[in-house]
Amino acid sequence: MSGFRRLLHFRPILPGTTLRDRLLACLGAFAGIGLTAFASGFAAADTTHLLWIVPPMGASAVLLFAVPSSPMAQPWPAIGGNVVSALVGVAVAHVMPLSAVSAGIAVAVAIGVMSLLRCLHPPGGAAALVGLFAGASSSYLLPLLPVGLNAAVLVGCAWLYHRASGHSYPHVVPKSAPAAGPLPWRFDREDVEAALEDLGEPFDIDPGDVERLLRDVERRAVARARQKGGATKAAAVASSAR
Repeated sequence: MSGFRRLLHFRPILPGTTLRDRLLACLGAFAGIGLTAFASGFAAADTTHLLWIVPPMGASAVLLFAVPSSPMAQPWPAIGGNVVSALVGVAVAHVMPLSAVSAGIAVAVAIGVMSLLRCLHPPGGAAALVGLFAGASSSYLLPLLPVGLNAAVLVGCAWLYHRASGHSYPHVVPKSAPAAGPLPWRFDREDVEAALEDLGEPFDIDPGDVERLLRDVERRAVARARQKGGATKAAAVASSAR
C-alpha cells in the first residue's frame, strides 16, 4: 500500500492532463530528440556527431511535447526564439570578450529581441549562451546550422506526434459550447484580455483558452443551478401534496 502511495507522486500536476498524456509526451520527446540528433548529424555528414544537437533543444522538447498549447511552444517561438537568440549570442561574442557581463547581456538582449519579434521561448536564453560560448571565431551561420536546423526538425517531429496522438498543434483554440440557458450577463474576449491585463502578471496561456475555460465553467454552473432549481421545485411540490 505504501508503494502505491509513492506512485501517486508521479500523477500529472498540470490541469487537463492524464498520466497517459505524460507518458506519451515522454515517448514523443524521445522520438523527437532522437530524430533531431540523427537528422542534424546526417546534415553534418556524420550520424554519430551528436554535438550538432544543441542543449536548448532539450528544454524546447519539454514545451513542444508536454505543453503544446502554450503560446511559447508554438512553431514560430520554438524556431524563431532559438535562432534569433543564438544570433544575439554570436553577435555579443564578436563585440566583447566572454565574461559574466557578456553572458548577462546576451540573455537580456535575447529576451528583448524575442519579445519584439513575438517569439518568446524560454530555451532561447540557453541558445543565446550557446552562441556566446561559441566565441568570436564562430560563424554567423551557427544560428541556422545547427540551431535553426535542430529547432525546425524538432517542431516537425512535434507536429507529426501531435497529429498521431490527437492533440492540436500548432494550437488552435476550439469553439466554446454555449451556456445551457439564458444568463443575466455575458462576457466576451475583450473582457478576458482586459482582466488579464489588469492582473499585471504574465500568464503562459492564450486568452482564447481562458475564454474557453470560463465558458465551460459558465455552462456547468448554469446546468447545476437548473438542476438545483428543479430539485427544489420537486421538493416543494411533494411537500404541498402532503
